[in-house]
Amino acid sequence: MRVGAETETGMSRLSLSDTDKQARDWFHETCTGLGCKVNTDAMGNQFAIRPGLSNDRPPTYAGSHLDTQPTGGRYDGILGVTAAVEMLKVLNDNWVETNYPVGVVNWTNEEGARFPMSMVSSGVWAGSIPLEKAHELRSVIPANDPATMKTELQRIGYLGEVPCSWEATPMAAHFELHIEQGPILEAEDRRVGVVQGVQSYKWFTLTVKGRDSHTGATSFQHRADALLTASKMILASHKIAAKHSALASTGILGLRPGSTNTVPGFVQFSLDIRAPQDETVNAVEAECREAFSSLAAGENVLSINDGCAPSSRTCSVEWRTDFTSPATHFHDNCIACVQAAGSDLCSGSSSSQVQGKDIGAWGKLMTSGAGHDSVYANKRCPTSMIFVPCRDGVSHNPTEYSNPEACADGANVLLGAVVRYDKMRGERGT
Repeated sequence: MRVGAETETGMSRLSLSDTDKQARDWFHETCTGLGCKVNTDAMGNQFAIRPGLSNDRPPTYAGSHLDTQPTGGRYDGILGVTAAVEMLKVLNDNWVETNYPVGVVNWTNEEGARFPMSMVSSGVWAGSIPLEKAHELRSVIPANDPATMKTELQRIGYLGEVPCSWEATPMAAHFELHIEQGPILEAEDRRVGVVQGVQSYKWFTLTVKGRDSHTGATSFQHRADALLTASKMILASHKIAAKHSALASTGILGLRPGSTNTVPGFVQFSLDIRAPQDETVNAVEAECREAFSSLAAGENVLSINDGCAPSSRTCSVEWRTDFTSPATHFHDNCIACVQAAGSDLCSGSSSSQVQGKDIGAWGKLMTSGAGHDSVYANKRCPTSMIFVPCRDGVSHNPTEYSNPEACADGANVLLGAVVRYDKMRGERGT
């Protein structure tokens, strides 16, 4: 048995399922037992609040989510919540009195696996997603499930009476511990990632239309092959993104008619474009739009047609923008608290001196490639994140694993960051 194999049982805790109810019950009972008041809002978000010396200001929060992918791991989101609950226990065990309240949050349906809108409940809290739209989301697991978010919140007893809004449940700050979900920290032997923001991304659906025809009776010259054209577009997106140091990916592809001896006349595929800056994503999109139109018309773009047989027939291409998430830049004070806590833990120094991207061998300043609830929290309060390494960068998979030492590092940095932020608030009276 290799190291960590005993944890590789995976986790399937879909949002608002019976197992999610069990986890929510554990959260409520554990935090109540630690002396916290636990509130639940209209999206099922749970907020545990530990009183401070002064309770006339909003809490400093830590947290993440407890729901998983259908065949997920045991760390994505879960580490951030359990470490935040452990933070409460450490504060109690050491009789630490914070200047202001400290809270822990469990956000609902971050994954968007069962109800297909990721980070939906933090989005409602931030005022970016209407409550009615979120409540009406239909379950997609299992297929043809008639349940909605609202009916399932009612069924498991977590449709809270508190309005889901940043006004009803204000936060002074939001800190989120998470596994990296990528290979960089492990590859560079870094213990902690200090997350400065989340990269920009856009999702599109492309529809390519050609003409169905017989594979044996139609020469290359007379084909309008939608699949061949779409494949050239996908390759073009890769080349264009690489030129801009961005990312472009296709994860969904469908075609018609789907017969071995028929040239496809209809193809749809997804396109995901990501980069740290909005301007870069927009540039990649613009170049892809131009290149795709040229490829549909049979023109040679980026030498993609080299070696291919010419055709007298052309295809058409249509774009649909499905989702846009602008780049998120976290708050300097929160980033500084995470960095100081990491430096103090890993190097014995709380110096915040930064030279470029080098903060010492222990850590790395990073931009998250994936979306998190912190994206929406950042719209309403100062926010930052902490990353710890995960083996081979694997996530959303039963083999997802972060060793106990890495989990402890993350939990300690989370605690240190929250305490530092509370101290800063006390000094400033904010």
